[in-house]
Amino acid sequence: MVQCRSCQATISNIQVKPGLEGYQLPRKCNTEQAGRPKCPLDPFFIVPDKCACVDYQVLKLQEVPENLPQGEMPRHLQLYIDRALCDRVVPGNRVTVLGIYSIKKIGKPKQRNIRDKVTVGIRAPYLRVVGIQIDQEGHGYSSGVSITSSEEEEFRRLAQSENVYERIARSIAPSIFGSEDIKKSVASLLFGGSRKRLPDGLTRRGDINVLLLGDPGTAKSQLLKFVERVAPIAVYTSGKGSSAAGLTASVMRDPATRNFVMEGGAMVLADGGVVCIDEFDKMREDDRVAIHEAMEQQTISIAKAGITTTLNSRCSVMAAANSVFGRWDDTKGEENIDFMPTILSRFDMIFIVKDEHDETRDTTLAKHVMNVHLNALKTAEETPEGELSLKFLKKYISYCRSRCGPRLSESAGEKLKNRYVLMRGGTREAENQSDKRMAIPITVRQLEAIVRISESLAKMRLEPFATERDVDEALRLFQVSTLDAAMSGSLTGVEGFTTEEDQEVLSRIEKQLKRRFAIGSQVSEHAIVQDFLRQKYPEKAIYKVLHFMIRRGEVQHRLQRKMLYRIK
Repeated sequence: MVQCRSCQATISNIQVKPGLEGYQLPRKCNTEQAGRPKCPLDPFFIVPDKCACVDYQVLKLQEVPENLPQGEMPRHLQLYIDRALCDRVVPGNRVTVLGIYSIKKIGKPKQRNIRDKVTVGIRAPYLRVVGIQIDQEGHGYSSGVSITSSEEEEFRRLAQSENVYERIARSIAPSIFGSEDIKKSVASLLFGGSRKRLPDGLTRRGDINVLLLGDPGTAKSQLLKFVERVAPIAVYTSGKGSSAAGLTASVMRDPATRNFVMEGGAMVLADGGVVCIDEFDKMREDDRVAIHEAMEQQTISIAKAGITTTLNSRCSVMAAANSVFGRWDDTKGEENIDFMPTILSRFDMIFIVKDEHDETRDTTLAKHVMNVHLNALKTAEETPEGELSLKFLKKYISYCRSRCGPRLSESAGEKLKNRYVLMRGGTREAENQSDKRMAIPITVRQLEAIVRISESLAKMRLEPFATERDVDEALRLFQVSTLDAAMSGSLTGVEGFTTEEDQEVLSRIEKQLKRRFAIGSQVSEHAIVQDFLRQKYPEKAIYKVLHFMIRRGEVQHRLQRKMLYRIK
């Protein structure tokens, strides 16, 4: 209802058109007035108490990344949603929308020429939504992939074959020579484990995160590019060109309405898929910290500009990074890695990829590279014997992820429990062993990683339960990746990968350092090392403590004078 300010006349039963067109208030009041002056222009105002209101929401629909042509910006379309359809979607959802293509006026008509009085109006398109369908949790991987009945039959035949795991691993980047264990871990990442919702409402992620660390020229980026192509939902980004807001979510001001709106980043857009982050070591430390929550809890919490919300980021992370010195230096140990323990512990498998010099291997590798270049003119449909085509593998991954959610069997769970206790060093057999490296402790986070890998191996065969064979293979993959890196000293200091004896020595050295030197004092590094060496402390432990204290900001290293002094 609208009412005139001058004569109090009202106009009711006004039908407002649906959509963003709105309603134009009458310019003049046509009420008959006896003995009174006419009402002025624009006399009407809206009476809020006499109006019936409906909920509405304005959304921005963006083109999915996998359908985007190379080098082009994603296109956008505004959506208008009202009544029961409001608050059904959040940023990052993949939706199928049915609606009416409409136009709206933006800005007032302006006079183009004073003489001919021609006015020009600008109109923008939008979609008035009638129905909306959302890809539900667990089915995001099947987005945009149609599977016929004949293909489904072929998938079931492949799943029942004995060597399905080896065939899938051979089909992962066949142009890259060797790296069988890395390819098997990539296969596990693509299929993923089972996401679990606990009775108390908490969830456990099923996605597997993999980190490739090592020398340049070892095909790390090529593997990431292949994963981007074979995963039905994938986003590829580089560490230097990515910020915290670009990876998680950003809050921006809408230029038209001047309201704050939220836009999802790479990890939100890849919900239900894979995020490939190349040059992971080149990222700023603040940006790496921003993805901690997204990698473990698989949510992104935003509290900016009055907007407080949580977005889903149920995606796997595959990252590639180089060492600090460019090439891997075996004499430096953990100094090759410039990552905090908090980010490293969130990766289920960490591979140290080294470019080792071996004449036999180099000869085989050179022959393989020559064959790849000589046969490069063959069409992409031709695949070597025993390997699956890229299109077939992509559909098979979608089918397995949408139809299968395996769990650990009781016998496999019992075996994994015993192995976990053994690796933690809690059994008498582990205590009696002379080699204490066998009793390197792992945490529950690494135990859950082994469970996820076992479930992904069962998912490849479309089986409902992971068997003892799957647990054995998962333990082997974990052994050749994360545990081998920890045994070699490359991950010393990471959560769970330092023995209790070493930790006691490190804490003793740190306490003596803090007690001996006053805040702000300057001491020669050589004098500190020689002093502790005389007390029979290992040199490696001394440098390790200094390295950690430098990273925490408790000690500042001035290279030009070879001096150390406390700043806190």
